[in-house]
Amino acid sequence: MMGMSKEQRIKEAVGRLGIAAGEDGKFLEMLAAGLLASPGIGEEFLFYAEKGDFSCKMKIDGYTVLDIMIWQIDHFKSQMDRGRPGMGDNGSKMALRAFDTMLKMEKEPEKYKRRMQSETGTDYPDKY
Repeated sequence: MMGMSKEQRIKEAVGRLGIAAGEDGKFLEMLAAGLLASPGIGEEFLFYAEKGDFSCKMKIDGYTVLDIMIWQIDHFKSQMDRGRPGMGDNGSKMALRAFDTMLKMEKEPEKYKRRMQSETGTDYPDKY
């Protein structure tokens, strides 16, 4: 990794994680382009890709990529409960999708905040 530019490091990491996730090339190209266009999310992604953890320095209206990932896991669990498997236990896929959602949230924060606050898969009293 040393000696590689940030752009090369992001593209390499997206490719490496993308193979593990079984994602298609078009999604990965769009994700890499988005990460390169968003310095904050790009840095967060590199931290994750190179250290296997989340720095959670980048926030959009108080939400970190980890918050997004937890929301997505919760959401996907509800899909699985309805017989629609999705992410399963593929950590790379869940992380890539969380970063993709964070890039979209950066462009449309209100839309994604509403979704995160209203769409949940957990069953608990007073859910609605």
